[in-house]
Amino acid sequence: MQKRLTRHGNSAALIIDKAILELLRITMKTHLEISTDGRSLILSPVSDKNRERRFRSALEAVNARHDKTLKKLAG
Repeated sequence: MQKRLTRHGNSAALIIDKAILELLRITMKTHLEISTDGRSLILSPVSDKNRERRFRSALEAVNARHDKTLKKLAG
């Protein structure tokens, strides 16, 4: 399958066919990771593991930064 980019404001957009979206279980709310190998563009749904890891990391950072305040609020 070959596609062309479509103008979207000052950016370029790629229209992905519904059948491909359904096959990959991608919806409009799915976060996509965009990467390249220097020659090809690679789109991948962000895995739940990656999302969970980022959430835990952010939670730990907030807890570390606001430890005293959170303890005061809890007690």
